[in-house]
This record gives sequence, structure tokens and C-alpha cells, in this order.
Amino acid sequence: MTRWLTDDEQHAWRTFGLATRLLTDRLERDLLAAADMPPTYYELLVLLSEASQRTMRMSELAHWTNSKPSRISHAVNKLEQKGWVRREHYAGDRRGWLAVLTDDGLAALQAAAPRHVTSVREHLIDLLTPEQLRQLAGISEVLLDHLTEQDGQADRT
Repeated sequence: MTRWLTDDEQHAWRTFGLATRLLTDRLERDLLAAADMPPTYYELLVLLSEASQRTMRMSELAHWTNSKPSRISHAVNKLEQKGWVRREHYAGDRRGWLAVLTDDGLAALQAAAPRHVTSVREHLIDLLTPEQLRQLAGISEVLLDHLTEQDGQADRT
């Protein structure tokens, strides 16, 4: 038997869905306007900038971005064309590839980061009280734990 949403639950669901879509769209537009960089590229550059020797296996990038390897390969191709990333063979695996953040890629990330952070603050962080921010983090952690657990179970079946 279906447990239909109450009016309050329906309102919360629809408001959450619309707000997250609008926020994602706004952040994407701001990042594109400021740095001609889609969020996927920004996320990859951030991950590489935080990795040891600014290098990660392509499979790790796919894992950490919850993306299919083919999508990561396409994005890295585009980043290579811009000179922001280069690929190298992984010495421990003939089929494995590494993505390496170049100096130009780091410079592009450093140029984009201030505008992106300003956008995140303007459209999310600074709108919330410290308590609301803690609640948002807690809610997001519950959702993330649940969804990653569900994905892990799906991968095992």
C-alpha cells in the first residue's frame, strides 16, 4: 500500500526539489560566466588539486564524482585540450590512466575559485543561520549515507 505524502511532506519535497535545481543552475551559470568552466570541470580540478602530486587515477575521479568512466574520460579530454590536465599511463596497470593537474590547470582553478565561493556564499551559506547550516549539513549527511549505501547495494547485486 502506498503511503501518500501529506500536505506538509508534499510541500517540503517540492520546495526542496525546486530549490536544489535552482541553486545548482545558478551556481553553474555563475561559474560559466566567471571562468567559462562547467561545474564538472571545476570539481575535477579541485579533486586533482587536493590529491598527492596533483594526480589521481581516472577510476578514482569517476568514483569521487559518482560518474561513469566514459564521462570522466570525455571531461578529461576537454581539460587536456585546454592544457589544464594531462594523462599519463599508470605504472602499476597497463590499462590504467592517471590524470595530472598542470600548472595552467591550477592557475585556472585559482582564478575560478573566488567567484565560485562568492556564489556559494551568496546563494546558500550566507542565507542561513549557523543553526540552519548545521541542520543542512546533518540532513545532507543522512541523505548521502542512505544514497551511497543504496548505490553500494545495487553494485553488489
